[in-house]
This record gives sequence, structure tokens and C-alpha cells, in this order.
Amino acid sequence: MTRSATARLQGVWLPLVTPFRDGELDEHSLRRLVRHYATQPVEGLILAATTGEGLTLDGNETERLVSITAETLGSRLPLLLGMSGSNTRKLGAALDETSSWPINGYLIACPYYTRPSQDGLFQHFSTLARDSDKPIVIYNIPYRTGVNMSNDTLLRLASLPRIIGIKDCCAEPGQTFDLLRVRPQGFAVLTGDDAQFYSALAHGADGGILASAHVETGLFARVYNAMLDGNFHRALTLWRELVDLTRLLFAEPSPGPIKHWLWRAGLLDSPEVRLPMTEISAALAARIDGAIACRTSMAA
Repeated sequence: MTRSATARLQGVWLPLVTPFRDGELDEHSLRRLVRHYATQPVEGLILAATTGEGLTLDGNETERLVSITAETLGSRLPLLLGMSGSNTRKLGAALDETSSWPINGYLIACPYYTRPSQDGLFQHFSTLARDSDKPIVIYNIPYRTGVNMSNDTLLRLASLPRIIGIKDCCAEPGQTFDLLRVRPQGFAVLTGDDAQFYSALAHGADGGILASAHVETGLFARVYNAMLDGNFHRALTLWRELVDLTRLLFAEPSPGPIKHWLWRAGLLDSPEVRLPMTEISAALAARIDGAIACRTSMAA
């Protein structure tokens, strides 16, 4: 995947949850998940990112996660590896260590906690792009990192051949709209804000990296396809069927609600998360169980 081949950096991408059981990586559930989503209308998978609880994985677990997923998938879908950190040199070393892994690129979050200047953000990502032999998608999510990458900085980075797109969670609709107006040709903008998927597509986004698409994957893809066909009314009608779902799956910290749903659906052997994440409340579990029962009865 390069700047000249970003056609696949569009549509619905899935930031895959990482299954755990009894404190360990649940390889059996991982294979089941990957086989399932390989049959769904997603354009690619992202491993060990926020939804995948990547910060709780050690190096061996991350490598095993990638290896099992790639082996199970074959060449059916591209894989991006999620990375984050505030030490540019350490991240550069991680890029070097993973360069031989069976991945197609990286999703790299802005540095968290340190809150660098815009020039610091530019130098951070330009250094990583220089050192990487794979393409990079920037993840701008200021409500987690404490710093918002400006469009000016992003456009400077977009001129670098290894920087091919952005997962946009800036939470500033005006900033996103302006970016979509001025971005260079071939630079992909995917929303990472599930609740804004329809709005982002209506403004010209290329798709979304959507945790909620673990559930009703096909319906999310149908929203995208309707927008791509210019059938905005159809897309809005479909989107109305998903709005409450996105709210439900983010009613408590992600990925707890999603893992509970997947567990109830038989795709995970356990809804287990790792601290500091905790399993969902009994009240939310009851709401999710009710939603599953309702959708099952409607499908029957």
C-alpha cells in the first residue's frame, strides 16, 4: 500500500478487538474473529490500536497477534498495525523491529501527554516517515492525546510520500470540512468518530475506521456504498438504523461494550478486557443483551 495505491484506504475499516481469556491472548477466538470479518464488507483491519487495547500488549503478544491474523487472512485484506507513544526514537526503533512483519502499514497516533508544538508534531511524523519502509496513516485524536494537529501541519505531512492518510477524530467539524476541501489528491481522510460517519461521508470523507462496525458490519458498508453512489436519501435512511447502535456501543469505555456483544454473539469466548479497562456494568450488559435479542427476533 503506497500513496499511488490508496484506493483501498476507503470504505469501512475495522479496528479489531484483541481477545483475552484468563489474562492471556485468546488465539482461538482471534482466529474465529478474523475468519468472520474476512467474509464481511470491510476494506482492511487495524490491529493493536485503541480498540485493540494495544497499550496493554507486550511485544511478543503484538507479534503473535499480527502473525495469527495474517496467517488466517492470507492476502484477503490489508493490515495496519496501531502504534503510539511520545518518544520519537523509540517509535522509530519499533518501526524497524516490525518492518519484516506481515503488515501493510501503520496507524500512528499523535504523541500523547507531552503536548508538543505543531512543529514538534511535524518533526515527529516526518522522522517516522523517513525511517519507515511502509506507509503511515496519522491518527489525530486530541481528546485522548491532549494535542490537536492543525490542518497546516497535516498538509505539510501529506506532501511526504509515506504519509497516505489520516484517521480523523479532531471533534471539530469545521476543521474536518476545511481539510476535505484542501487535501491533496490521493491523501485519504477516514473518520474515526463512529457517530459522525454519515456526516463525514456527506462532507467528502473516504470512509471510516469504525469500532462499531464489529456489529452490523454490512449495514455500515451499505451506508458507505449508498453515499458513493450519490444516493444520499438511501444512505440517511440506513444510517438512522445505526445511530442508536453507535451510542450503545460507546455508552461505557470502549471496547468493553463491543466485547460483550461479540461474546454474546459467540465470536469471543470471553468479554475480558485488561486494566485499566474494566468489563461493562450490569445495566449496560442488560441493554446490550436486549438489543441483541431484538435484532435476532427481527432477523428471524
